[in-house]
Amino acid sequence: VPTYHAEMSDDSSYSRQADHRVFSRAEKAERKSAMIKTLARQIKEYKRASFVTPIFMILEVAMEMVIPLLMASIIDDGVQAGDMKHIFVIGCYMVLAAIVGLFAGVMGGKYGAKASTGFARNLRAAMYENIQTFSFSNIDKFSTAGLVTRMTTDVTNIQNAYQMLLRMCFRAPVSLICAMLMAFLINAKVASIYLVAVVFLGIIMIFIMKKVSKYFSEVFKKYDDLNASVQENVAAQRVVKAYVREDYEIYKFHKASYNIYKMFKKA
Repeated sequence: VPTYHAEMSDDSSYSRQADHRVFSRAEKAERKSAMIKTLARQIKEYKRASFVTPIFMILEVAMEMVIPLLMASIIDDGVQAGDMKHIFVIGCYMVLAAIVGLFAGVMGGKYGAKASTGFARNLRAAMYENIQTFSFSNIDKFSTAGLVTRMTTDVTNIQNAYQMLLRMCFRAPVSLICAMLMAFLINAKVASIYLVAVVFLGIIMIFIMKKVSKYFSEVFKKYDDLNASVQENVAAQRVVKAYVREDYEIYKFHKASYNIYKMFKKA
């Protein structure tokens, strides 16, 4: 058992050392560009779903922005003037805008989920095929626990990030821009307060993201330890039972799991 643990720990540490090589700023930018291109090639047959998702998100935001204007029209031109016909007509427009917004939101969620899950499926398949072509040096370099983490947790995180990219990364900026434009159209002096608040909140968000990103980077390394613990117990469960090491293995697993909990809590 000690020999088996030593081999796994050496293998995992070697993989981590390879991940901590120092690159220049230009090399980092080039590696990021190559990584994005490699990932983008796995979209494949889900390009159409990836294209229509932002369109539905923008349409949903547009309907959400129109509804308050229609409500203002009902109050200003309908209620105060006592014009029931205007109230009824604009009310129908509001219902129509709500239905269109609901439809756009549902379709955006549907196609966003289709694009992200399909992208993740293609990415896992490509990674698995690539692992089958590993040379002996690559087999020695990457630990089994690390590869399991790459194909499960990391791919799931990329899938969620891609779905957020298609939905929130289009919805949030368009919503902000439309809301600011309408606020300035109604009252520019009052809307300037929102502009200052947006800039202030943006600076805080950038500061928080820079601080939190390092914690998430540490979490992904802790996943390797957790998967290594599970793999060792599955592969050598007879040896563990023969040497009565169940309590130690349980303690080691709980320690790895608790480390992930602490890192996520801090993040």
